[in-house]
Order: sequence, then C-alpha cells, then structure tokens
Amino acid sequence: MIALIQRVSRARVDVDTQTVGAIDAGLLALIGVQPGDGEAQAQRLLERILGYRVFADGEGRMNRSLADTGGGLLLVSQFTLAADTKSGTRPGFSTAAAPEQARVWFDRLVELARTRHARVEIGRFGAHMQVHLVNDGPVTFWLEAR
Repeated sequence: MIALIQRVSRARVDVDTQTVGAIDAGLLALIGVQPGDGEAQAQRLLERILGYRVFADGEGRMNRSLADTGGGLLLVSQFTLAADTKSGTRPGFSTAAAPEQARVWFDRLVELARTRHARVEIGRFGAHMQVHLVNDGPVTFWLEAR
C-alpha cells in the first residue's frame, strides 16, 4: 500500500456538490492499493501514517506525529498512485490492485484507523472527487508499506 500524506491546515472532499469528508488541521492521505496488499500492509501503513513525525514541536522541528497532535485524518482512495510511470507518456495500471480488491483493503484501512484515531474522515471510493486542501508548509511525503 502507498500513501501520499500532506500536512494540511484544512482539507475536504466533494462529490458532485456534496462535501463527503472534511478536516481542519491534520493529514490528508491519498491511498493507493497494489496487487498482493493485505492485512499486514494495511496495519503497517496506518502505523506509519499515525506515527510519522511531520508536525512542529515547541522548537519548530518536525518531531510530533498525528497521534501526538490528535489532528484530523482524511483518507482518500487514489488508484493512480499505484500506476506504472517508468516509461512512456501514458501511465499503466497493471501495478494497481483491481477495484474490488482495492476497495476491500481501503475499507480495512479506514476501519483500522477509526479504532486507533478519534478524527477520521474519508472520500468516496470510486467516485469522481474534488479534493480541496491547504497544504501547510508545504509538507508532503510518500509512504509505502510492503
């Protein structure tokens, strides 16, 4: 599993004209699922998302995690993160999990997150989403769980 995490001062996901998920300060995590991903990858990726130190401590250094700050977590499925972009000018998607498999493991990640973190919002799996965010920093990291 892959996560592109962004430290945000606020973020929301709209589908059509309806907001389906929104947070104030915290992390927006775009999630890609790859073939062969399973429980171990979901558990490990969540550990990394919640524990990755991207928030400032009292001295302004990135020493605090989302678990430390209690900020919001907005999880958004994004199959294009798992695309093969090594050659050519068009992405290939054989490196992304099939939608049925991706939905199972994205939903499991959400379930795990909601048991471990108080403020979890989500986009809508498979929908055409409008993601609005204010990236704080900007701070963006690519995380993987193998």
